Amino acid sequence: MNIDKFKHQHVEILSSISVLRALVKSGIQTNAQEIARMIISMSSTIKLHLAVEDKVLYPALKNTGDDTLARMGQRYQDEMTGIANSYLDFARRWNTAHTLSNKPEEFRADANSVLRVLYDRMRRENTEFYPAIEAY
Repeated sequence: MNIDKFKHQHVEILSSISVLRALVKSGIQTNAQEIARMIISMSSTIKLHLAVEDKVLYPALKNTGDDTLARMGQRYQDEMTGIANSYLDFARRWNTAHTLSNKPEEFRADANSVLRVLYDRMRRENTEFYPAIEAY
């Protein structure tokens, strides 16, 4: 199964998280417009990634006939529901420069929490899940 597109999207998302971190570090209020733009852009990539996982990747794993891979896919899909909902809520809260400028420390705390979970999940997919798929 070719998962190159999924891996490429991970690179895009992880890169966006790195850019967001740098923007936050150099000043939320100063960079509020660019932070909001990055959140909107990253959200588009994440939504596409999640949709294709749900419609293509997870069903394909269920149909492999490999019970271990099918269970792993189901576990990852179930776990992603909560992570995705948290991220999408975060993106709705923080997608305007005005909101970011008015609540910079609230944004910082929220971003640290939500983006850390997303980052850790993608790293785990890159080191555990994707290699298992590619080994099949």
